[in-house]
Amino acid sequence: MDFLQPTSWLDALAVKSERPEAMPIAGGTDVMVELNFDVRRPAALLDLTRVPELAEWAVYDGRVRLGAAVTYTQVIAELTDRLPGLAIASRTVGSPQIRNRGTVGGNLGAASPAGDSHPILLAVDAEVEAASVTGTRRIPVAEFFTGVKRHALRPDELIAAVWVPAATGPQQFCKIGTRNAMVIAVTAFAIALHPERRRVGTGFGSAAATPRPAPEAEEFLSQALAEEGLWESRAAPRDSVVRRFGELVADAASPIDDVRGTAGYRRHGLQVMARRAFTWAWNDYRKA
Repeated sequence: MDFLQPTSWLDALAVKSERPEAMPIAGGTDVMVELNFDVRRPAALLDLTRVPELAEWAVYDGRVRLGAAVTYTQVIAELTDRLPGLAIASRTVGSPQIRNRGTVGGNLGAASPAGDSHPILLAVDAEVEAASVTGTRRIPVAEFFTGVKRHALRPDELIAAVWVPAATGPQQFCKIGTRNAMVIAVTAFAIALHPERRRVGTGFGSAAATPRPAPEAEEFLSQALAEEGLWESRAAPRDSVVRRFGELVADAASPIDDVRGTAGYRRHGLQVMARRAFTWAWNDYRKA
């Protein structure tokens, strides 16, 4: 196995163009597990830890450009005010050691249905910036996941950054597991309120072949809040509205039975988490 270690972004793109089979590695929290268990044996590893710009973030016109190698610890320490939902999700990832190494870009590259960052990125309409020697493009995160651990990157592309809109309203993330952190989610759910657009965004994981939003649930709740004037009054919605929202979230899922949980349990869990996460977010909105 070749170990390739570029020291600049242009060099990294050139290496990926010449060696498209090379597997990128940053924190290694996913890649090294697969190597240790002999799940993968790539011809080459492309180490990105010496490319400094990948570990940087900046704000442009209300959107955070999050370098692909920004760690979960950085998100928690530096971006909780701008990206509260992603910060909540980051706190549930592994141990402090894993959060110090693991990256949001690496989580996207692994494309696991259970990735903890994926639901909130869906809920806020994030975009993945993909780059190659021929140029860059942005892929809506809802189009990025193409199957179990598969994504829309071309063989010669690397993830440069993730573009995440700064929060304009409350956001929440929750997941079900044998404990709150250091565990792969049985299922997970995120919600983002967008008051300026009178819209609700959602995302869930570990309940389909890919992370996905629940568009019918989003439309139903957004419309219910608008029709009853709740965005303006900030009054509590009817219990029947919240229950129906949870049901529609569960209807958007297509889970399976596996060692971590049954399909029925996952659907029930999504209903409960959707109701709770919306209630938490709406309570925060009422206090703002």
